[in-house]
Amino acid sequence: MSARFKDRVVVITGGNSGIGRAAALAFAREGAKVVLAARRVEEGNETLALVSKAGGEGIFVRTDVSQAREVEALIDKAVGSYGRLDYAFNNAGIEGTPFVNTADYAEETWDRVINVNLKGIWLCMRYEIPQMLKQPGAAIVNMSSVAGLVGGPVGAGYHASKHGVIGLTRAAALEYAPQGLRINAVCPAVIQTPMAERLLQEPETEAQITAMHPLGRVGTPEEVAEAVVWLCSDAASFITGHALPIDGGFLAR
Repeated sequence: MSARFKDRVVVITGGNSGIGRAAALAFAREGAKVVLAARRVEEGNETLALVSKAGGEGIFVRTDVSQAREVEALIDKAVGSYGRLDYAFNNAGIEGTPFVNTADYAEETWDRVINVNLKGIWLCMRYEIPQMLKQPGAAIVNMSSVAGLVGGPVGAGYHASKHGVIGLTRAAALEYAPQGLRINAVCPAVIQTPMAERLLQEPETEAQITAMHPLGRVGTPEEVAEAVVWLCSDAASFITGHALPIDGGFLAR
C-alpha cells in the first residue's frame, strides 16, 4: 500500500458497487481511511470487506443522499470515527428512464433523479464543506457525466441533473477557492458498471454504444477511480472548478 493519503479520511457515496467500489479500493491502497455510504447495506458491507482484505480501514454508513438528516449523520459519523474529513467523492446516482422523450418523462422519475443526482450532491457538500475547511489540502470530486456536457437520449432528468452538477461544482469551487478547498467533477462516458450493463444487454445496442468511443471500448470503474484519486491528490493542487471527461474520446468525435 502507498502512504500518499496516510491518516487522511475520504467519504465515498454510492460506494456499494461500480465506480464507488473501485474508488474505495483505490483510496484504501493510498492509505486513506474510507467512509462508505450507500442505500444497499449488503453490497456496502461487501465493499467494506474488500477494503479490509486489501489492507485498508473503513466503515459503512447506510445513507440516502437525498435526505438531509441522513447526509448530516454520515458526515457526523465520519468525523466522529476518524476526527477529520479530507476528501469526498460524491458519486451516488441513478439513471432514471433512458430513451424516454421529454414529453413522456414521468414526473416522479424526474423528481427522484434530480433529488439523488443533483440535490444529493448539494446536500453532501453542504455538510462536508464546514468540516473540510478545517483540513489543509482538502478536495471534493463530484460525479457528473458526459451527459452533463452534451445532450442525448439518456433521459431528460439524467441530462439535467448531470449538467446541474457541473454548474454546482463550478459555483462552489469559486466560492471556496480562497480558502484552499478544491472542488472538481468527473464526466465519464459509458463505464462497465451495473448501471451501464442495463443499457448493454442487447448485442446491437452494445455495439452501437461501443462505437461511440473512439478507443473502441467502454471504460472501467478503475479508470474513473484513478482520476478521482488524482484530483484529490497534491498532483492536482492547481486544479479546481474543472469538469474532467473520462470518455475514451467520446467528446472528441
